[in-house]
Amino acid sequence: MAEATRARRTKRRPDESLFDRELDHLPPEARWREWMHRVEATIFAASEPVTRETLARIVGKSCSIDLLIADIREELRGRPYDLVAVAGGWKHLTRPVYGDAIRAALGTSERAVDLTQSEVLALMTIAYFQPITRAELSSFFGKEISRDLIGHLRGAGLIASGPRSPTPGAPYTYVTTKEFLLEFGLDTLRDLPDFEALEDAGLLSKEKLLAGDIPAGLASVEDEIEEQADLVEDRMP
Repeated sequence: MAEATRARRTKRRPDESLFDRELDHLPPEARWREWMHRVEATIFAASEPVTRETLARIVGKSCSIDLLIADIREELRGRPYDLVAVAGGWKHLTRPVYGDAIRAALGTSERAVDLTQSEVLALMTIAYFQPITRAELSSFFGKEISRDLIGHLRGAGLIASGPRSPTPGAPYTYVTTKEFLLEFGLDTLRDLPDFEALEDAGLLSKEKLLAGDIPAGLASVEDEIEEQADLVEDRMP
């Protein structure tokens, strides 16, 4: 079996080596244009966000992918869709302003993930404080977070098991997933609303959460997250 695998890899290598990434035979302007077309076509054809590493396989070594993306986005400025950084890659998404038109033409579709208020708040807490155990979540909210709630978030693909906690019993911790980034239109977790700003606004406090005292303003954060989810839904192709 190992020999068969090596044989398959060997068969693919010649095809990969024949692919001209550098395009040295083209003048600089035509070369750049061809790289732009390759990148846009690849992202358009992909069902998942396309990473920088993937795009690097189809352009020259000296090519700046960020500059290519910027030029493509500039050309799309007047189009009803854009090239958006999400979940560690790039994806074509329709602009929010056309959400109503898309729904009128294609019908209203339910969001893939339907969360209760408690689930949204638990998910938000996991996003900010991961890796975190179920017991720590329960401490945050001053009431037990059920296994069913965790199971629903896991089943939706929004969270996964993280490293074991160093606390007694070594319970599982939970972390957010790539699907979480996709659902809420985030490129990385750094794109979450700034935690210090939320603290300054009195909307979220780790100390108060740990004490089981949840600020009433926390609902505003939930609204912000749900608005982000609605925005992503409108922009999905």
